[in-house]
Amino acid sequence: MNNFSIISSLLDNDFYKFTMQNAVLKLFPLVKAKYEFINRGKYSFPKNFANILKENLNKMSYLKLSNKERIFLEKYCPYLDSSYLDFLNQYQYNPKEVNIYQKGKNIKMNIEGLWSRTILWEVPLMAIISELYYKLTGIKRLSDKNIIILTKEKLKKYKKLKVKIGEFGTRRRYSYQVHKLILKILIEEGYPFFIGSSNVHLSHIFSIKPIGTKGHEWIMFHAAKYGFNIADRIAMENWLNIYKGNLGIALSDTYTSSIFFKNFNKKLSNTFKGIRHDSGDPISFIKKTIKHYKKFKINPIKKKIVFSDNLNPDKVAFISSFCKNKINPFFGIGTNFTNDVGPPSMNIVIKMIKTIPKKNWISVVKLSNVEKKSTGKKNMIFFAKKILHL
Repeated sequence: MNNFSIISSLLDNDFYKFTMQNAVLKLFPLVKAKYEFINRGKYSFPKNFANILKENLNKMSYLKLSNKERIFLEKYCPYLDSSYLDFLNQYQYNPKEVNIYQKGKNIKMNIEGLWSRTILWEVPLMAIISELYYKLTGIKRLSDKNIIILTKEKLKKYKKLKVKIGEFGTRRRYSYQVHKLILKILIEEGYPFFIGSSNVHLSHIFSIKPIGTKGHEWIMFHAAKYGFNIADRIAMENWLNIYKGNLGIALSDTYTSSIFFKNFNKKLSNTFKGIRHDSGDPISFIKKTIKHYKKFKINPIKKKIVFSDNLNPDKVAFISSFCKNKINPFFGIGTNFTNDVGPPSMNIVIKMIKTIPKKNWISVVKLSNVEKKSTGKKNMIFFAKKILHL
């Protein structure tokens, strides 16, 4: 591998991609999926960007799970069974699944194939696009010394607040090198408040347990297969069937939190250890969550909320003070750790847009608690809102 390989390990990805891949293989092995790159920030990409991006993807086809990496997964992620790890041993990225073309300064990209295979592309692709963009546009960052100072300052604030924090910043990191540097500081100086990283490869390097559960695409597929009204519930039940209560954080905003809470029945509320908040006003969400648990006579102080929506030390201070003695907050901090190094971080996403749950392609949508975070075709979003009476 020459120095220009941005992704150097099959595990340089978010943990929830592997946990979802395992569940997809067990329950929906023949389902196909299609993803699309969305340039939310309307960036102009330099000449030849698409070709250099393709070169990086082609190098990814040589990545294989090493014996050491498999042993790491067996030790730290016991709920990933040997049949899945055997699959991962055989897995190789297939760049033919990714279609990229550049028109002027605009990049178009989609990914298509078996869901169980294509599910791993999103996070490393975004990390490559981000790193290449800074490299090819020559946008300078802070020095390592200043990054270390800044990260330690943030860490000091989090330690003072006594809050549990994790690092979720793979997809929009400035670069692999910056990501590794920041994680090293968090591990060396974050004890006992730093609880881990979502990046499996870096977790392996530093011998820590990777963190994460599932993403929106898991529920979006269930909506395509079973309908919008019950997607949350069936997605959670299927998750329980695979993981038996492990990885028990429910995702609350694929079809807005109000629909989620209708699906989050007494059994699920008891079984899942907590809920992830990823969009909308955190305070009203905390209130709703507490009210929901109390309705089922569940003590909220025994439950968690994992906050992961664009966090920084001020937001964390505000949210954690409101949670005090009410419910347990955890914070997944992404870009504010891995790409707060001078230039603005990129506002880009790659989202599932279609799937084949039965015979034909169906467009999928996500209706976030915040309008601008919704994804999917306009007519499908309209249709979903109508069905859900939103």
